[in-house]
Amino acid sequence: MTTMRKWILLSPLFALLAAAIWFAARSWVHLAGAPIPLYGWLAIIGGVTFSLLVGSGLMALVFYSSRHGYDDLDGSGPH
Repeated sequence: MTTMRKWILLSPLFALLAAAIWFAARSWVHLAGAPIPLYGWLAIIGGVTFSLLVGSGLMALVFYSSRHGYDDLDGSGPH
């Protein structure tokens, strides 16, 4: 890939990253006046834990499927 193509690809991605960081920082400062109650922290921890479990489970299924031939185009996996 040429240098110009890399810049054409990476420039919008960095712009989106910068916009996301700006938005997150602005939202953080805007909402900084309200402390998060205990039930809010428990909800955040529960949501993050559940998301990690679901993501890990799906990745495990992807690896299992790949290793056992279920993803082969010819359908020669175990049945």
